[in-house]
Amino acid sequence: MRRILAPLISPVTYLRWTCLILGGALAMPYMMAGSLAAGMLRPFEERSPGLLSADPIVFAGVLPLIAVTGLFLPIRALELTAARGLLDVVIDPVLERPRRTWAERRRTAAWFTLHLGIGAVAAGTTLAMVPFAIWLFLLPLLGDRLGLYGTGPTAGWSSAWAPVASVVTLALLVYVAAGAGALLSRFAPALLGPSPADRLSALEERARRLATRNRLARELHDSVGHALSVVTVQAGAAGRVLDRDPEAVRKALSAIEESARAALEDLDHVLGLLREGEGGENGPLRGPVRTLDDLAELVRSTGATAEISGDLAVLPALVSREAYRIAQEALTNAIRHGSGAARLAAAVREDHLDLEVRNAVTERAGRSGGRGIPGMRERVTLLGGALEAGISGGEWKVTVRLPLRGGEEAT
Repeated sequence: MRRILAPLISPVTYLRWTCLILGGALAMPYMMAGSLAAGMLRPFEERSPGLLSADPIVFAGVLPLIAVTGLFLPIRALELTAARGLLDVVIDPVLERPRRTWAERRRTAAWFTLHLGIGAVAAGTTLAMVPFAIWLFLLPLLGDRLGLYGTGPTAGWSSAWAPVASVVTLALLVYVAAGAGALLSRFAPALLGPSPADRLSALEERARRLATRNRLARELHDSVGHALSVVTVQAGAAGRVLDRDPEAVRKALSAIEESARAALEDLDHVLGLLREGEGGENGPLRGPVRTLDDLAELVRSTGATAEISGDLAVLPALVSREAYRIAQEALTNAIRHGSGAARLAAAVREDHLDLEVRNAVTERAGRSGGRGIPGMRERVTLLGGALEAGISGGEWKVTVRLPLRGGEEAT
């Protein structure tokens, strides 16, 4: 019984009824235009004196006009607001685009036609049935003073059935409105919400943003972490020889200055991307983009020794850029886990690039847990290469092999 009476007492029913009435109100100009056009096509003596017509042919004729309006007029925002506020339905937001797509236009036109078509029928039924129900309710008291039935029902006990019929009529009207509102609420998410293509685009956009954030996190970790490691090691070395070797102190301070300046440039670059929302995984980069052309400066700032075989300048831009960051993080780990000067070897082969960084281990070696090695592994994996990192033969060693294919198109 409660389920049967629920539509009569639910506020949602009357909110949806309001949405139907709104659709009927929006359909009135189209019905008036259709009635005028139909009247002009009929002989004068057959024309209706009113502006509105209940002719089903006129109603069917204006539906294509409503659909065309939905295709071209910017009504989606209005309909979306009305559906969310009056139909008690959750409609996911659609990914914003600079221009409306035709798929979106067609779904909007379908919804606009459905809303105004069902709304016109519901509004017309409401306008007809409510006065009729009032007339039935007052029939035992006043009789048929309007002469709707000629010599039909009169006042008195003979019309005692009329109030009951009035209540039944209103109840049936509420159920019809509830059903029509439920029909609209069922189609609203599909026609006003995102399509499967829109949902896929939203997921792709979210994946792109996550990739951008991960890339920026790697950039910050590699650059700032490297600079701090170099500053720590060089400052410690300068402190130990401060009194007896001013030249070594001068070199250490110069290395600290170069590392700090490079880190500040990289930090400014990354913050610029965050402010402007640019620079996806393959998006445009602004500011300094370091490649293996800067390897000499990197080696000098860390005090490492380098052995380079082949021409680094001929490497694809993507491989060169990622290899620089890998070498930077590998040197950082070598400084952190090893002692003395690290050794870097880079060799350009016919179809791949080999990188190797090694350093003698200290007692601190193995106490890690940061993002250094996982970050290098992510870069290597994205390029389809291979990485080995860890302690081997009393040395902290990082060995990387990067294929050169697939990097030519990146800039």
